[in-house]
Amino acid sequence: MRAWLHELVQRIRTLPIYRYTALVLAAALVFGLVQLTRTLLHDDRSCAAGVARPEDSSECVGVSTSAFDFGQRRFAATIRAVDHENRSLKAGTYVTVALYEPFSSSDADNLNDVLHELQGAYLAQYRANHDDNGETPYIRLVLANPGADGAYWERTVDRLSAMTDTSDRLRAVTGIGTSTDNNKKAVAELTRLGIPVVGSSITADDLANGQQGKDPYPGLARVSPTNTDEARALAAYAKVTADRALLVYDKPGDPYTKTLQQAFATLLKGSPYGSWPFTPPTNRSQEGSTPNTFRQITDLVCDTDAKLNTVFFAGRHTQLRQFINALGRRGCQSRTFTVLTGDEGSYLTGDKKLDRSALQHGVAVRYTALAHPDAWVNKPPATGGSAQDTQDLKKLVAAARTSPVGPIGPASLDDGQAIIAYDAMRLAVHGIREATPDQQKIPPLADVGLQWPQVKGSLRVNGASGWICLDVHGNPYDKAVPIVELTPKGTARFVKIAWPENKPPGKDCLA
Repeated sequence: MRAWLHELVQRIRTLPIYRYTALVLAAALVFGLVQLTRTLLHDDRSCAAGVARPEDSSECVGVSTSAFDFGQRRFAATIRAVDHENRSLKAGTYVTVALYEPFSSSDADNLNDVLHELQGAYLAQYRANHDDNGETPYIRLVLANPGADGAYWERTVDRLSAMTDTSDRLRAVTGIGTSTDNNKKAVAELTRLGIPVVGSSITADDLANGQQGKDPYPGLARVSPTNTDEARALAAYAKVTADRALLVYDKPGDPYTKTLQQAFATLLKGSPYGSWPFTPPTNRSQEGSTPNTFRQITDLVCDTDAKLNTVFFAGRHTQLRQFINALGRRGCQSRTFTVLTGDEGSYLTGDKKLDRSALQHGVAVRYTALAHPDAWVNKPPATGGSAQDTQDLKKLVAAARTSPVGPIGPASLDDGQAIIAYDAMRLAVHGIREATPDQQKIPPLADVGLQWPQVKGSLRVNGASGWICLDVHGNPYDKAVPIVELTPKGTARFVKIAWPENKPPGKDCLA
């Protein structure tokens, strides 16, 4: 009997169905082991609430609503202060404003810029919630990171859009610190979705409304002048004639450098020297091979007529530093030159690669700052701004060294970034509160961006950078432009306030 059963089992094993069943069971076992391994070794892409790493990146991008510091210790103190302020707000009493900046940047200059804008935005939030005579709604601040170069702007904008219809009640986005193609796309999409945007330090003419009478970014307001207005103010200050100046510019350029080049070229129309291009790396924070180009351009500068003494520079800060270093080593040391440029010059105050000795040997660097803490200190103009508005911010900075306002860590106003971000947040708060109907707590999203054309006259915003009076396109009218000189010590020395209209605005501040 046993022998018969044994023989039967052996025969069954030789049948095809048994083999197929065994293969199926083996495949199932392997699949199960693979799934178990994947589960045990799962790569968690989340970083914090609202923030995660994309599949193709190690950056934490998205919208942070917690004390997450994006792995940047320099941000930690200020972000903790923001989180503490946010947690103090009661549900139903606040709206949300997002600060849109490249929090995961690896460039030291950009990180310094972002830190100061973060500090300025927070101080404006604190003032709005504590020093505005109890006005509401209160302001909650969240941090939107599109990545170091803005590559993940779409997923960040999608998240911001979703926050407009939730208990977050997002009502504005501020920041957008630099004029880049990715930021341009982000602003276009945000405003298409009906989300108001208040640009802090964007200056490119093509990232503004009102060009050729068109408004491609409905709901966009800015607190910084356009490149054209900065160039006009610089020309009014410098009074340089075309036969004494030439232009060095970024080719092919980005939104900032292109419009600055165009503005400078208009000022230098008729110059016998024309315009001299250089081609930087695609990532303009990298060194590239441009130092070689600038050495050649410097040789050519020395070949010009002795009366030429001014170089207009349309480029980003890394290339500006390289050009200054090359000019400091020029062969014609007996000649002196002044380099005039846009607000990217503010980055040089913290640039350790700058050859400061160049500034002691016949090279002067002056630029149009977005703001400067000394602009309104001594004999300020009767209109256009006031010493009191700057002093109010300085008091907040001092108070933020300790609780309850801070601590926010070391803070500086010298490069103007904290000032301009503070003013941008104050403009956002102004629009939100003006749009809030009587007897209601929360403004409709669509009504906030409609407030910008009314920001003038008695409804202007008295910014620490100067009066913010907007035209019908949301651009600041005849905004104060501090002319600043870079010193051999690496600091920024205030020289004079210049005006796009060559004079301060009238008391009514109407465009």
